Parts: sequence; structure tokens; C-alpha cells
Amino acid sequence: MFTVDLHAHTRFFHGFRGEPTAYDPVGARLLALWGRRSGLDGVAVTNHDYYRPFDGATGGPRFVPGIEVTTTAGHLLVIGPDPPRRTVPGERTPEEVVSRAHDDGCVAVVAHPYRRSRVRESSAAFDAVEINGKHPGNADRVRKLAESLDVPVVGGSDAHYPFEVGRTVTRFEAPDFTPESVVTAIREGTIEVAVRNSRADELVRTGYEYVHRYL
Repeated sequence: MFTVDLHAHTRFFHGFRGEPTAYDPVGARLLALWGRRSGLDGVAVTNHDYYRPFDGATGGPRFVPGIEVTTTAGHLLVIGPDPPRRTVPGERTPEEVVSRAHDDGCVAVVAHPYRRSRVRESSAAFDAVEINGKHPGNADRVRKLAESLDVPVVGGSDAHYPFEVGRTVTRFEAPDFTPESVVTAIREGTIEVAVRNSRADELVRTGYEYVHRYL
């Protein structure tokens, strides 16, 4: 059984342009450190509107290529062996993003479907919807959405700080852990989601609820 966090970022902050920075390798090393402490086999690095490859750390976890695309209706995670290197925020529809993801051998996941997003209302052929680590309290609502769309549910922390990585994860079985095996497991729906509920996680989630509601 492999455990992967399907939604993580290499920078500790929001509100900056979606482009590579000199800080990203530092953030990646810190993600790997905390991911290893959390017992992860993999972490999908899904920075906003750009993909930059990173070397995996000795002892794991392995980095899975990914990008969080800002579509015309909200955010989509594109995860797999060959995600887009750069996307222009708000330029492409969910349908266009999903189509390209499939052409490139990737999956497209609806990120935080109930936070400032209308992606779920589009006609795109999504591969999964996400239980987001910042808002696991709406898991039942997300599962109902997934059932209505006839797609599986996956888990990702949406970590912007390394200590957040692994708070919501996706587990699957495969002969080897590769980007391709992650894609196959999601497409086949042979996955399960686990949510970490420590006191520290609960406090951080309360803070995010305030930020996303009022700021």
C-alpha cells in the first residue's frame, strides 16, 4: 500500500505570481523532510500555474509531477508524468484543461470543490474530486458530489507550510510507485482517503476557515 499527498506547494505564501522562484528547491526539500516524517511514499507538487521538476530526496518521499491550474471557473489539479509547465491564470476552461491533461497521460482532479470554485458545475470529464486538507469537514458533501459525477474521491493536504503535508492523503496498491501508477489507481478508483486529525491540524484548519470566509 502506497500513501501519497496529492496536493502540496513549495512556497509558504499566497498572492504571488504563478512562476518558479529561487525559493522553490528549499520548499521542496522541506516538503520531503516533513513528508518522510509523516510516512509518505509520495508528494504531488502542485504549484499554482507552473510545474517545476525536483529531484526526490534520499529515503523518499518521491515527488509526483503536478500543477494547480487556475481555470475560468476555479482550480484543477493536473497530476501525472507530463503536466503543463506553465498555464495562464483564467485563460482556459475546465473542459480545455481536462482535455489536455488526458492527452498528456495525466488525471484532472477538482481541487477544493466548494471553496471559491464553480469547476464542479462544468461539463468537463474529471477523473476525481478532492477532500482538501484545509476543509475535511465537508467530506460527506464532496463524496456526494463524486457519486453524482461517477468519479472517485482523492485526498490532498493543500500544504503551503511543510508541517501541513500528509494531513489528508490518498492510498493505493500497485507493484511500484510511479506517476503512472498514481494515474492508473485514480482512473480505476482503487484508492482510499485518510484524514489526520491531530489537535494541531484542527487548530490550523480553524484558522484557514476564518481566512477563506472573511479575507
